[in-house]
Amino acid sequence: MEKIQYELQDGVALIRMDDGKANAMDFVFFEEMNNRLDRLEDDSAKTVVITGRPGFFSGGLDLKLIAKLSPAEVKGLAEVFARTMLRVFSLPVPTIAGVSGHAVAGGAMLSFSCDLRFAVDGPYRIQMNEVMIGIPVPSWMFLIGRSAIPTQWFVETFLHAKAYSPVEAVERGLFQGLIKKEEDVVAYTKGGTESLKVLNMQAYRTSKNRLRTSEVDHVLQLLKDELR
Repeated sequence: MEKIQYELQDGVALIRMDDGKANAMDFVFFEEMNNRLDRLEDDSAKTVVITGRPGFFSGGLDLKLIAKLSPAEVKGLAEVFARTMLRVFSLPVPTIAGVSGHAVAGGAMLSFSCDLRFAVDGPYRIQMNEVMIGIPVPSWMFLIGRSAIPTQWFVETFLHAKAYSPVEAVERGLFQGLIKKEEDVVAYTKGGTESLKVLNMQAYRTSKNRLRTSEVDHVLQLLKDELR
């Protein structure tokens, strides 16, 4: 059973994560996500919406799996994780996250990789908890985080592992809007693509490439040493 579904709706690529659980990220998850990213580029999608199942956007990397992996396998998972998030971050079309529930660690990172972020209101946690659980934050995460998180909240988000409710995340500017519980996440998030239709996509592609490519290349070089 596929963990990640894809469909194209009026030029909008919809990527929906749903493994029936916490949308934990493992090798299969990243393979499917990259396949969906290949497909949206083949389809020449004009915008991308990434969302999860009700209650969970993603809980991040599968920690139970990591405990069973060899050091080399852990390194491989960390590398594919970084490259996949940076690929979303660098997509040549506008990207919007419809955060449908908890977004922890890698789940929060995936949302920050998108240009715009909207969160469903509810008892959900949005948190970069790496430092809390003993994982030094890699440089590539800081790169993505700086594009999404206002400067005054950056330290508490990444170094202090602050857990935010959806309302707190919107109040701090980490997210652009709050989705009411009764609203349809996909419909609301797709509505966020309307304002982007005025953009010239060639100009967007070129500008985003200039904005991010050199920095992405730099953190990928740093990753080689950081994974040691």
